Amino acid sequence: MSADFKDKVVVITGGSSGIGEALVKAFLQEGAKVAACGRQEAALAALQSSHAGSDLLTRRADVSRETDCRDFIDAVVHAWGGIDILINNAGGSMRGLFGDMKDMAVLKKLMDSNFWGTVYCTHYALPHIRERRGVIAGISSIAGYRGLPGRTGYSASKFAMQGFLETLRTELLHTGVHVMWVCPGFTASNIRNTALNEKGEVQGETPLQEDRLMTAAEVAAATLGAIRKRKRTLVLTGQGKLTVWLNRLIPGMMDRIVYNHFKKEPGSPLK
Repeated sequence: MSADFKDKVVVITGGSSGIGEALVKAFLQEGAKVAACGRQEAALAALQSSHAGSDLLTRRADVSRETDCRDFIDAVVHAWGGIDILINNAGGSMRGLFGDMKDMAVLKKLMDSNFWGTVYCTHYALPHIRERRGVIAGISSIAGYRGLPGRTGYSASKFAMQGFLETLRTELLHTGVHVMWVCPGFTASNIRNTALNEKGEVQGETPLQEDRLMTAAEVAAATLGAIRKRKRTLVLTGQGKLTVWLNRLIPGMMDRIVYNHFKKEPGSPLK
């Protein structure tokens, strides 16, 4: 345990599974006071039970609803008097071609959770984070740097998240507040198993080999390190770093490389 996060108040959205749950565990191990929200009561109860005796506050909240975000932040401040770190992690994914969509509700749902959830929680937490010169972080994706075929809504929401956070970082440049985002590569996480298809239905499986992916615990450990050092951004995995670099260097060629890569996925919607 280090002194960096001891008794700090850390707020994590989407904290009941995947990367969010790993972040909750990692911060609790560092001695932080952790507040986590999620949509599933059973998952939140299990999280609370598994960390009985810890400084953990859980609350049901759907971050796509502004009132839920406001009430969640208010509950944290009421319990612990302020906020030091906000990690906007909650969100969803998708897999389906834009041209196959019959209803734009899939894209709107992703924007509401991935982008607006970040905006809402940040809005209500910001005054408290400014008081403590704290940290606002977003768990983004390589899809926030490079549009990925079959993931139009997901990529759009992550591009929007990163644009929002970069602008906010500039606005807060002289306040002592640090704003950053973390971009995991493909991670062994529940997000793809709950990803939506072009019909808005749960995909129900992942086309990737989970045993070859970075674990949620590894992402959480790297995120804590980045927050501790107040990094501007963190792009994880060699493949992720290479994708970001090549997309800047040879964008036209990357269109073809990315297309061919995703076309090889099992059950790819690309023709």
